[in-house]
Amino acid sequence: MSAPTRPPMVRVEPLGHRFEAPDSLTILEAAAFANLRLPRSCRNGTCRTCLCRMTSGRVRYAIEWPGVSREEKADGYILPCVAIAETDVVIEVPDAVVIPAR
Repeated sequence: MSAPTRPPMVRVEPLGHRFEAPDSLTILEAAAFANLRLPRSCRNGTCRTCLCRMTSGRVRYAIEWPGVSREEKADGYILPCVAIAETDVVIEVPDAVVIPAR
């Protein structure tokens, strides 16, 4: 019997904030559940407001053609609004804000 596997963890730098990102949620949605606000607008992969750099990890996309160029992908850029973490991920989001719990 194998141990249950945990969802991938996402670490947001420079805050150092960490949260679980189950494969049922995009990274943006998982961040919101963890009281973390990432830059966002359209939430469907077209406006690029949430574009950020992934320094480690692997994601897949919930849509076929996310608005990231081949060069940006090669440089590690992702769109968290449509990205689903496949492994533990580290992203650089200087404008991320922790939302105080109510």
